[in-house]
Amino acid sequence: MDYRRLGSSGLKLSALSFGSWVTFKNQVDDAAAVELMKLAYDAGVNFFDNAEVYADGDSERIMGRALKTLGWGRDTYTLSSKVFWGGKLPTQRGLSRKHVRDACDAALRRLQVDYLDLYFCHRPDLDTPIEETVRAMHELVLAGKVLYWGTSEWSADQIAQAHGIARAGGLTPPTMEQPQYNLFVREKVEREFAQLYSTLGLGTTIWSPLASGILSGKYEHGVPKDSRMALPEYRWLRDELENAEGRERVRKAGELGKLARELGATTAQLAIGWCLLNPNVSTVILGATNAAQLRENLGALRILPELRQGVVERIESIVANKPAAPQRY
Repeated sequence: MDYRRLGSSGLKLSALSFGSWVTFKNQVDDAAAVELMKLAYDAGVNFFDNAEVYADGDSERIMGRALKTLGWGRDTYTLSSKVFWGGKLPTQRGLSRKHVRDACDAALRRLQVDYLDLYFCHRPDLDTPIEETVRAMHELVLAGKVLYWGTSEWSADQIAQAHGIARAGGLTPPTMEQPQYNLFVREKVEREFAQLYSTLGLGTTIWSPLASGILSGKYEHGVPKDSRMALPEYRWLRDELENAEGRERVRKAGELGKLARELGATTAQLAIGWCLLNPNVSTVILGATNAAQLRENLGALRILPELRQGVVERIESIVANKPAAPQRY
């Protein structure tokens, strides 16, 4: 396992990490969670990602019980949660000081830990002043409940505004952003955030490196019954797969699969390895429903030496979506 600094912070995360979105409860029960988390941990993974909204809190409960069973030293792993969608009532949603604090306390109870290493604002909240959210996160840091806070799917301007407010008020600024990043979704990480890495020291914990499974190659011949797109609550993912853009992505994934096989790798390993080529990616969050799938994804580290200039150029020719060079000011 390789380890990378989380932006300009001193925290080092495993280049590959493990998350529970979609899988925990829906496809992974307590026993499977223990098996998968142990497999990841034994391979060197030290970051486990979660959120209050995942399975309405049951994802965190399952992970908390797994951590209790596994009994790892708290100083050997990092753990996250996210705040935004906590319930249906007005006080259970968004990024108000009240919900940020209540959600953090609830996540700690579900995960059965005393503090969160990383805490993300899961989306921007247009109804709450950013200053209120920054101050609420700062208070959690002072209370020892959160070590590093960050954002997920915020714009570069919103992140910069949060930093400006923190600097002006002597508050703790956000350390990291959790954006989607894969061979089909590149604009935000490669172009929009380009200046934030050096000016603000932004770290990234990227999600969906396989584009919801398309880059695993498993949808080339339809939707398998045991896949996330077959789940009723994720019908929206299937709808995206079945439109013109989705069908084109499946076709490109097939071409990438041919290239991967030339390298002695799988499509998933090629896609995950490509994400790791970006030096501004602090960690790539993996999701898995079984041990074989997780072992395959962890194997992406082994093909990094094969991703030389000529191979990368072939990848670019297949996806044909490289963002324009970012503007410099």
